[in-house]
Amino acid sequence: MNELAGRHLARGVDHAAFPTYDPAGTVRFYRDVLGFPVVHSICAAGWGPDDHPDFIHFFFDIGNDDRIAFFYYFGLVQPPPAAKGDVYARFEAGTPDWFVRSRHLAIHVDSEDALLEYRRRLDTSEWPVEMQIQHETIESIYTHDPNGYMVEVTRALRPVTPQEDLDANLTIDALVDIVRREGHTMDDLLTRKAELIVERAPTWQSAPEGPVHA
Repeated sequence: MNELAGRHLARGVDHAAFPTYDPAGTVRFYRDVLGFPVVHSICAAGWGPDDHPDFIHFFFDIGNDDRIAFFYYFGLVQPPPAAKGDVYARFEAGTPDWFVRSRHLAIHVDSEDALLEYRRRLDTSEWPVEMQIQHETIESIYTHDPNGYMVEVTRALRPVTPQEDLDANLTIDALVDIVRREGHTMDDLLTRKAELIVERAPTWQSAPEGPVHA
């Protein structure tokens, strides 16, 4: 039997990668303003099929052995600006802002002091903080980087409890069930979640340490 089968083997984010048309601005934002050091780069000449441009792939350390990386393709002309979006995803003018902003990178910090330090760095740069919000269990600041990507810096206001983990699993299982229905609504989600609670409650009551898993 495979000893790794069924185990959670991932150890976090190695890197999240994005294209850029503005490598100089990207370096200023991540290295010079936020203070994330450059830790790796790849110069790829003659890579891939004949029509693939030469490119450089460069990485910033964002802590905890995680990295954010960018691709800069030589000779690739930036398309005309769209109404909304970034260099990767462009949207029509009528696209709601909340949909556009749902694509973002969130970077974790451990304290309010650290969050406010990043706010100070951003507010004295070309990319000041656009929002600072407390929501549910976190507090976050938001801005856009030189490529139009939304970047969030976030801290936990309190630990997430095992009961909240259970609730999250119930919510997602209910969502997976109801999205198959045409015209599904939030009411459908909450109804299905209640049904799952009723179905699963007997197993929680018999568990020796209480309901900590869905």
